[in-house]
Amino acid sequence: MTDDVRNIVLGVLAAGISASLGWLARTCLWRWGLRRKQAFFGLPANSACLLVVNRYAGAEGSVHRYDAFALLELSALIKDCAAHAQIVTHDTAQQGFGERTEFCVGGPTSNQRMAAHLRTLLPGVRINVEQDPGPDRVAFQIGSERYRLEPGTSEYVLLARLTGGQDARPVFLFCGQRAITNQAATRYVARNHEKLRRKHGDKSFCLLLKVVNSQAYGPDVVELVGDVTREAQAPVPSTPASHRAAG
Repeated sequence: MTDDVRNIVLGVLAAGISASLGWLARTCLWRWGLRRKQAFFGLPANSACLLVVNRYAGAEGSVHRYDAFALLELSALIKDCAAHAQIVTHDTAQQGFGERTEFCVGGPTSNQRMAAHLRTLLPGVRINVEQDPGPDRVAFQIGSERYRLEPGTSEYVLLARLTGGQDARPVFLFCGQRAITNQAATRYVARNHEKLRRKHGDKSFCLLLKVVNSQAYGPDVVELVGDVTREAQAPVPSTPASHRAAG
């Protein structure tokens, strides 16, 4: 074998080894990232979860199109984790939590299960469910603060990951003042789950998000108002609530 042939063979072998090592490294990183994602969402491979669907106010049996988009966002997350979902309506999901991961979409006026979760898991949150028009309609009260809705301009949504114990699967709540805010929250968790995992680990958290100018930007422009876990999990104070401007 001449020196030229030997150099060509060695070059081909080196390129093959480098490509194999690169593929192996990328595969390991992908699997590592997938395991972290599965752990955060409580969705090991081939596991089942619940998608709890709310109803479109005034149209029994239908779902608002933005809530349908939210379900699509969640379905993509579930598929990425190699899990599968069982879709149930809010008034038929009569079961406990912790055995399977649950994604619950919609406010308490359109989702009975969301109302139950708020009473049980987030007693510090109060949402005005009165249907009469007024400045406090669907306003959030969290602790001593109140967050009012300004449709199309400034709208709020709660994003929560809650667990009942160390081995319990999480319950994710997407509780918004309008349907478009529910989609905004699902999109937010899809984009930021790695950052949320690094900050909160496997612990419960409740975040208050503000959707800015949805009439122009849809569900894409979202601001983190703050981590309200402590206030949301504590009983509502008896003192009068102060009013937080929605701007």
